[in-house]
Amino acid sequence: MVTMSDSTAGVNSYDLDPQRDPRLLPVFKLARGCSYEVGHSHQVARIALRLFDQMTNLHGMDDHDRFRLTAAGILHDIGWMEGQKGHHKTALRYIVTSAELPWNRAERRIIGCVARYHRKALPKISHEHFGSLLPAERETVVKLAAFLRLADGMDRTHCDVVRDLHCVLDDTQVDVHIDAEGRAAAERAVAERKSDLFEQTYQRQIALHWNTVVM
Repeated sequence: MVTMSDSTAGVNSYDLDPQRDPRLLPVFKLARGCSYEVGHSHQVARIALRLFDQMTNLHGMDDHDRFRLTAAGILHDIGWMEGQKGHHKTALRYIVTSAELPWNRAERRIIGCVARYHRKALPKISHEHFGSLLPAERETVVKLAAFLRLADGMDRTHCDVVRDLHCVLDDTQVDVHIDAEGRAAAERAVAERKSDLFEQTYQRQIALHWNTVVM
């Protein structure tokens, strides 16, 4: 059993400042151009990064993959520019076609697909952009999207109720202990449902344990 925890770093400590990481400058330029919802997008990115950082022994990915997850988290809802319906697909289209982003075609498709799969259907080879990726690239997408999808469920109400989390892993299960303000009823229900891709990808059951904290 492996416990991964850092009691000194809640989700709000994650720095999304493009001045510290210039790679994020074009990401924020596109996000602002799409009038993105700052609070929710940043909270989802922070939760996804917290999960990613707590499970390095499980996913085995590197700093570049971490950047991809950060970018997808910030951009995952930019499709709302054209309305709620199909906004995950719209976000993918914006990422693939935007002149603001300096990435090559494969990188756009990887990050765009991670953003796309934060909701609705799971990745399928029949999906145009996902299917066009190389097998190793598709693996990267599903491994990162599993974190983003779960993180999006943990901010269902867009109220930033999750303050911190820590993970305990063994060979068959991941226990995620979540500190949240209030009962977080919607977050509990939706995060449970959105654990589907994580369980499928990492071949472990995920158990979410919610602890109510007073801030």
